[in-house]
Amino acid sequence: MKRVATFLALPFFLTTLFLAAPAQAETPAAAIVQKFYDALQTTMQEGPELGFEGRYKKLEPAVSATFNLPLMARYAVGAAWVKASHEEQEKLVGSFSAFSIATYASRFTKYDGEVFKVGGEKPAAGGGIMVETTLTPKGSTPVILNYLLRPDEAGALRIVDVYLDASISELATRRADFTSIIKREGMPTLLRSLDEKTEKMRQSKKI
Repeated sequence: MKRVATFLALPFFLTTLFLAAPAQAETPAAAIVQKFYDALQTTMQEGPELGFEGRYKKLEPAVSATFNLPLMARYAVGAAWVKASHEEQEKLVGSFSAFSIATYASRFTKYDGEVFKVGGEKPAAGGGIMVETTLTPKGSTPVILNYLLRPDEAGALRIVDVYLDASISELATRRADFTSIIKREGMPTLLRSLDEKTEKMRQSKKI
């Protein structure tokens, strides 16, 4: 179950699935999170019939609209972003986005009795809005998953980070992993690694 929560807390990371509970999304930020999980629920219910490619295509617009993937990609590589060429920056955003979507398509393959509930929201330290949610596995206790939303360049609220147990930042975990690869082997190796992981999920024999 920690693996389930860890992925949600990203792609950009679960092996069991959930069903979205009836929403109490009365505020814009909470409504955004609820809408995303409604899309996930529909995809999971059709998951085995859709297969990986079908799930990817169905989730791509929802993931891209809900998460500020370009900003998340930029933050995930830290200072290496400003040192990268324009071509590398564009490639990073594309590879990171494809990897994120593929992870959802690979992991969220079917409904398995989990319940996801959107709760309240509060101002986040450092700016933005934190939407509080819980994931309750079938026959188990709820897991806390909080979503940080901030306005993008157009002023629209989008998810920029997810926190497991209200404290473990998915984006901070990504940053530690990505910057370590860049420090050891450079940006091209990170880009290649992301593409290889995406292709591995695409070629997986899993449903």
